[in-house]
Amino acid sequence: MPAKKRDPRLARAGVSGYNKPKRTPNHPTKSHVVVAKEGDKIKTIRYGQQGVSGAGKNPKTASEKARRKSFKARHAKNIAKGKMSAAYWANKSKW
Repeated sequence: MPAKKRDPRLARAGVSGYNKPKRTPNHPTKSHVVVAKEGDKIKTIRYGQQGVSGAGKNPKTASEKARRKSFKARHAKNIAKGKMSAAYWANKSKW
Protein backbone atom coordinates (compact mmCIF):
# COMPACT_ATOMS: atom_id res chain seq x y z
CA MET A 1 0.00 0.00 0.00
CA PRO A 2 1.54 3.37 -1.04
CA ALA A 3 2.13 6.15 1.47
CA LYS A 4 -0.64 8.74 1.74
CA LYS A 5 -0.06 11.61 -0.70
CA ARG A 6 0.58 15.04 0.77
CA ASP A 7 -2.25 17.50 0.15
CA PRO A 8 -1.30 19.83 -2.74
CA ARG A 9 -2.91 22.75 -0.86
CA LEU A 10 -0.13 22.52 1.75
CA ALA A 11 2.59 22.73 -0.90
CA ARG A 12 0.81 25.53 -2.77
CA ALA A 13 0.54 27.62 0.41
CA GLY A 14 4.10 26.64 1.39
CA VAL A 15 3.21 25.59 4.94
CA SER A 16 4.56 22.65 6.92
CA GLY A 17 1.17 21.18 7.84
CA TYR A 18 -2.47 21.83 8.61
CA ASN A 19 -3.19 24.61 11.12
CA LYS A 20 0.40 25.91 10.91
CA PRO A 21 0.32 29.64 10.09
CA LYS A 22 3.17 31.17 8.09
CA ARG A 23 4.22 34.74 7.22
CA THR A 24 3.95 35.70 3.55
CA PRO A 25 6.33 38.66 3.15
CA ASN A 26 6.04 38.71 -0.65
CA HIS A 27 2.24 38.63 -0.88
CA PRO A 28 0.90 42.00 -2.09
CA THR A 29 -1.86 42.42 0.50
CA LYS A 30 -1.98 39.62 3.10
CA SER A 31 0.69 39.02 5.74
CA HIS A 32 -0.05 35.39 6.70
CA VAL A 33 -1.40 32.15 5.26
CA VAL A 34 -2.66 28.96 6.90
CA VAL A 35 -4.25 25.77 5.59
CA ALA A 36 -6.96 25.26 8.20
CA LYS A 37 -8.41 21.83 8.86
CA GLU A 38 -11.40 21.12 11.06
CA GLY A 39 -12.75 17.60 10.88
CA ASP A 40 -12.72 16.73 7.18
CA LYS A 41 -13.06 20.36 6.02
CA ILE A 42 -9.91 21.98 4.62
CA LYS A 43 -9.58 25.65 3.65
CA THR A 44 -6.69 27.93 2.68
CA ILE A 45 -6.98 31.23 4.56
CA ARG A 46 -4.96 34.37 3.92
CA TYR A 47 -5.23 37.02 6.60
CA GLY A 48 -3.62 40.11 8.13
CA GLN A 49 -2.76 43.43 6.53
CA GLN A 50 0.70 43.48 5.00
CA GLY A 51 3.20 45.76 6.73
CA VAL A 52 1.12 46.29 9.88
CA SER A 53 2.26 44.78 13.13
CA GLY A 54 -0.22 43.67 15.75
CA ALA A 55 0.30 44.69 19.37
CA GLY A 56 1.96 41.31 19.87
CA LYS A 57 1.53 38.87 22.71
CA ASN A 58 3.07 41.23 25.26
CA PRO A 59 1.86 44.81 24.68
CA LYS A 60 3.83 47.31 26.74
CA THR A 61 2.44 50.78 26.10
CA ALA A 62 -1.10 51.90 26.83
CA SER A 63 -1.82 52.44 23.13
CA GLU A 64 -0.61 48.91 22.26
CA LYS A 65 -2.86 47.51 24.98
CA ALA A 66 -5.78 49.55 23.66
CA ARG A 67 -5.17 48.38 20.06
CA ARG A 68 -5.10 44.78 21.18
CA LYS A 69 -8.26 45.15 23.27
CA SER A 70 -10.06 46.95 20.41
CA PHE A 71 -9.13 44.23 17.90
CA LYS A 72 -10.36 41.47 20.18
CA ALA A 73 -13.61 43.33 20.93
CA ARG A 74 -14.27 44.27 17.31
CA HIS A 75 -13.68 40.73 16.02
CA ALA A 76 -14.96 38.70 18.98
CA LYS A 77 -17.86 37.18 17.02
CA ASN A 78 -15.62 36.19 14.11
CA ILE A 79 -12.86 34.83 16.38
CA ALA A 80 -15.48 32.64 18.05
CA LYS A 81 -16.29 31.01 14.69
CA GLY A 82 -13.15 28.91 15.16
CA LYS A 83 -10.34 27.63 12.96
CA MET A 84 -12.15 28.21 9.67
CA SER A 85 -12.17 32.02 10.09
CA ALA A 86 -9.39 34.47 9.31
CA ALA A 87 -10.11 36.42 12.51
CA TYR A 88 -9.32 33.33 14.60
CA TRP A 89 -5.86 33.03 13.02
CA ALA A 90 -5.18 36.77 13.14
CA ASN A 91 -6.04 36.74 16.85
CA LYS A 92 -3.79 33.71 17.42
CA SER A 93 -0.70 34.83 15.49
CA LYS A 94 -0.79 38.64 15.32
CA TRP A 95 -2.43 39.66 18.60
